[in-house]
Amino acid sequence: MFTVLNQTLLCLCFPVSHSQITRLYSRFHSLDKGENGALSREDFQRIPELAINPLGDRIINAFFPEGEDQVNFRGFMRTLAHFRPVEDNEKNKDPTSGEPLNSRANKLLFAFRLYDLDRDDKISRDELLQVRESMFCTI
Repeated sequence: MFTVLNQTLLCLCFPVSHSQITRLYSRFHSLDKGENGALSREDFQRIPELAINPLGDRIINAFFPEGEDQVNFRGFMRTLAHFRPVEDNEKNKDPTSGEPLNSRANKLLFAFRLYDLDRDDKISRDELLQVRESMFCTI
C-alpha cells in the first residue's frame, strides 16, 4: 500500500514532487503485471519506447542490481532519478556517494555503466563496438 508517509519519505530521498511520485507510482503499478509490488525485466520490455531503443536492454538492466530479477518502487525511483535535470543541492544526496543522484558525476557514472557490459569498470573496444552495432542496425 502506497501511503502519504511513503510518499513523503520518497520526496525527501529523491528530487521529485508529491504529484510526480503519485504519477510515477501509478505508472509503476500499471507496469506491474504480476501485481506483486515489483517489476521484472519482462514488465519493462513491454514498454514500446524501450522495445525500439537500441540501448533498451541496457537501460532495463540499469534498474536491476546484479543478481536481482525484480525491482521495487524505491529502486525504480532511484534509477529514474538519474534522468532528472542536474541538481547539486543537499536534499537529493545519494547516501552512498554523498552527491545528488542526478548530479553530473552520478549521471556520468550511470551512462558509463550502460556501456560497461561486463561491469569491470572499463569500456572495452568490443563493448563500444557492440553499442555502435546496435545503434546502426536499427536505422
